Amino acid sequence: MIIDAMRLEGTCHCGNIAIVLETEQDPRDLPLRACACSFCRRHGARTTSDPAGRARVGIQDRALTSRYVFGLRTAEMVVCARCGVYCGAVMREGKQAWAVLNANLFLDPAFDRSAQSVSYEGETAEQRIARRKRLWTPVELLEP
Repeated sequence: MIIDAMRLEGTCHCGNIAIVLETEQDPRDLPLRACACSFCRRHGARTTSDPAGRARVGIQDRALTSRYVFGLRTAEMVVCARCGVYCGAVMREGKQAWAVLNANLFLDPAFDRSAQSVSYEGETAEQRIARRKRLWTPVELLEP
């Protein structure tokens, strides 16, 4: 359980998808990454996560949500089909799920900084899953 957590909230442009990150870390200390994959580059995504935190992804209208998988097919990219905003990626294993969130959705000034460029090229599916479990935030998906 998180005590005295900072609550960061954001939405896609039209408000159909809402993201929440609860963390005990100062948002300025959270990692801010710019993945070099073609999907993230094309969306201009800057992502963050806190493995000790808690995240929620809420969807108002499931029909207006796109879940896109590519590459090793180990995670779903959650995109609003109405406004086109990439909100985050979710990896599921049984009843557990982890997410990395697009920090561009947070209006917090702590994210007004450059992101660290990262490349995961060459990872096997097993390595990618292990990294995500270690670095991504446990997430609860709230859908109608």
